Amino acid sequence: MSRIEKLAVVGVGLIGGSFALGLKGAGAVGRVVGVGRGAANLAQALARGAIDEATADVAAAVDGADFVLVATPVGAMEAVFERIAPRLDREAVVTDGGSTKASVIAAARAGLRARIPQFVPAHPIAGSDESGAEAARAGLFRGREVVLTPLPENRPAVVDRVREAWQVCGARVIEMSPTEHDAVLAAVSHLPHVLAFALMHEIASRADGDNLLAHAGGGFRDLTRLAASHAGMWRDICLANRAPLLAELRRYQDELARFGAMLEQGDADALERALEAARAARRGWTGGGAPD
Repeated sequence: MSRIEKLAVVGVGLIGGSFALGLKGAGAVGRVVGVGRGAANLAQALARGAIDEATADVAAAVDGADFVLVATPVGAMEAVFERIAPRLDREAVVTDGGSTKASVIAAARAGLRARIPQFVPAHPIAGSDESGAEAARAGLFRGREVVLTPLPENRPAVVDRVREAWQVCGARVIEMSPTEHDAVLAAVSHLPHVLAFALMHEIASRADGDNLLAHAGGGFRDLTRLAASHAGMWRDICLANRAPLLAELRRYQDELARFGAMLEQGDADALERALEAARAARRGWTGGGAPD
């Protein structure tokens, strides 16, 4: 890919910081300006070499930038797009790292307006329960999937530039429609996060929650790992993808009811068949290895 001379990263956390480090490690970027409101996080990003300059002024940061990554929580993106639109260079390319796409595209259309052809929506599927610049690493996207949901207004060259940037970071880049993306991610990302938060909240809220957690083992730890994720970010994702997520929650509630009925009826054969089907699916998905 052609070298990025100035990259502006709005939101220098796990995704934004790792994107900058990945491009720097490949020698694909000149100067990186990081934008954020947290002085300590920006200082950490500077210390780790993810960015070369830090600022709280998002409009100034995109001045002269030829590539912009918006990696804030999805609920904050429209305000970011509004602020950068007047200062964007006409040849600058803009992308994002948001976990929902229909809501982000709507925010971009409202905020960028005439500059919308410069924006290529993206979602790197490489999240973690860790957050902030401290968690960023150059190899985060290596071998991971990044979904692009190009817009009708995008020129092929603009989409190619975004694709190549993620590929330089080691990602496998695919394309989907925004609707398909949001439906898929509701099932395999957003639903698991909600379940982890809900289970952790339910157990911890009990009068004897501390005692229960004192005896919890690896299974509970694995199942609730996602509940350590950034609450504000996941609030925005859940609300932004509300309809597909609600549909997945209803499907899951139906499945729980089915398991509950087997237990109530003491139906050992049906329960074993359901458990074995789930086990086979899990082992097939992970290559047949032993349980983690």
